[in-house]
Amino acid sequence: MITIEDLNKIKEETLAKISLRKQEQRSIVDDKECIKLHSTHVLVCGGTGCHSSEGDKIRELLAEKVKEKGLDGHIKVILTGCFGLCESGPNIVIYPEGIFYSHVKLEDVNEIVEEHLQKGHVVKRLLFKESYVDGVIKPVNEINFYKKQTRVALRNCGLINPENIDEYIALDGYQALSKAVTEMTQQEVIDLVKTSNLRGRGGAGFPTGKKWETAFKYSADQKYVICNADEGDPGAFMDRSILEGDPHSVLEAMAICGYAIGANQGYVYVRAEYPIAVHRLEVAIEQAKEKGLLGKNIFGTDFNFDIELRLGAGAFVCGEGTALMESIEGKRGMPRVKIHRTSHKGLWGKPTIINNVETFANIPVIFQKGVDWFRSIGTKDSPGTKVFALGGKVKNTGLVEIPMGVTLRDIIFDIGGGIPNDKKFKAVQTGGPSGGCIPEKYLDISVDFESLAELGSIMGSGGMVVMDEDNCMVDIARFFLDFTVEESCGKCTPCREGTKRMLETLERITKGEGTLENIDTLESLSGTITIASLCGLGQTAANPVISTLKYFRDEYEAHVNEKRCPSGTCQSLLEYFITEKCIGCTKCARNCPVSCISGEIKERHVIDTEKCIKCGTCMEVCPAGAVIKK
Repeated sequence: MITIEDLNKIKEETLAKISLRKQEQRSIVDDKECIKLHSTHVLVCGGTGCHSSEGDKIRELLAEKVKEKGLDGHIKVILTGCFGLCESGPNIVIYPEGIFYSHVKLEDVNEIVEEHLQKGHVVKRLLFKESYVDGVIKPVNEINFYKKQTRVALRNCGLINPENIDEYIALDGYQALSKAVTEMTQQEVIDLVKTSNLRGRGGAGFPTGKKWETAFKYSADQKYVICNADEGDPGAFMDRSILEGDPHSVLEAMAICGYAIGANQGYVYVRAEYPIAVHRLEVAIEQAKEKGLLGKNIFGTDFNFDIELRLGAGAFVCGEGTALMESIEGKRGMPRVKIHRTSHKGLWGKPTIINNVETFANIPVIFQKGVDWFRSIGTKDSPGTKVFALGGKVKNTGLVEIPMGVTLRDIIFDIGGGIPNDKKFKAVQTGGPSGGCIPEKYLDISVDFESLAELGSIMGSGGMVVMDEDNCMVDIARFFLDFTVEESCGKCTPCREGTKRMLETLERITKGEGTLENIDTLESLSGTITIASLCGLGQTAANPVISTLKYFRDEYEAHVNEKRCPSGTCQSLLEYFITEKCIGCTKCARNCPVSCISGEIKERHVIDTEKCIKCGTCMEVCPAGAVIKK
């Protein structure tokens, strides 16, 4: 059994070992200063993205070379969670200076060890693009991508070793749990969460403290706490990254919740497709049990709490709370008719609290730093921060955590770096397949629950996909409906049949076979599905169609009336044309898979549009840019 004194001793001892990662970092002026050789921590990203690009092998080779050079006495190579800048991986940050290397390859390891770690010279060619400007090497915390973020849920990701519980404890880990179970009543814990006004980060934004209080007030012989880690939105990986980089923050929060409502059992429902997250959760649970932070008589009290993993098979619908519980109970994951709230009758008919990963990750720090601190971030009605998986047509793709109230423009153009190749911004879709597409004129809207809802979108779990001038909004709506149809559980008719009819209608429009009546049908079906579907996933399935019809109706009408795709995306409506720029090199004709291009050498070529299959090969191979699509 661990005591508070034991916890503080571990914190003091481990903090001394990792403190250099928290030291102030300063810019280095090129050629006037080199890195002084001293205690150094080399942090290698161990998130899924970097792992898939040989990040683990890079870490192993770094450790091997450091030992080989006899540097392992003062240089430590450490595995961490995701740094957030996923497009630049594999990533390495070297502390205490905060030197940020990106796109590192195995063949770069020797140079990093010999030049940087042995001689103290920064390897400039490997620096992240924004780290080296005008002769100044910026540390990681001065890069725009990080400087304009406020990391609360992600506070430890990329900073600690997620497989070392002592490093989590060193940064105040499990202090919140000790305070809750030894100094506070259950109602006091709930009141603190209520006063913080932390709203659920899983999509609906329901007040967390209010949910906890409801479960607390129902008497039952058994209650449960569930962490919903079934993250299924296309392009979303916020929860996965927290579990991979800081699993103990979630376990600690679940235990606090268990104490507050009177539960002794918790479950983390996580996708089996997240093997790294699953492994680190298993390690974290085992470590917490070994130290007595999970199990019986936690901190010498009569509070008992245990956590088990439940692996999901990847059904999108199991992100919905009642379907998730059905799956845990061993049944097919399908939503229930909600006669009772989950906090009254949930898992096995007992009071149950379900929060997602990001919601739980906020809990410990609210106890550590206080309600006033938390409410000073964000807006009055949406305090705190939100983590987004920023993707699509933006330069800096990855995880970003911003205070509520920051504008879409700030996220996309300041943190995200803007649109690649000087393309024009068209829209941003928030909230995954259940979200809406927001046009350019609303870029200065603040990001919070209410503002996004007014525009016909949602916060959702945190997907944010940026689109440029080359994206067809009709095709975007078709893409998300295709996903929804594939993932519908089929239990209720409006979702099962309605989304299929919508998808068929969108496919007709993108093929140039649509009519104005089809647009009316889309609007009618959208309303019916939204009102009549059984669960929240079906009720929001039409959002991409509703929002694109609202803001980009002209594109629908161009497809229907003119049989033309304004963005040049819908293949059935395209025509390829060779302009006067043609130099007669014959590359297009030689590479055409259906031999539909004719012309003599050094003369302008012609495409037979009747035979053309619109594959785009001619445009790809043309050295003169003479092929266009219209």
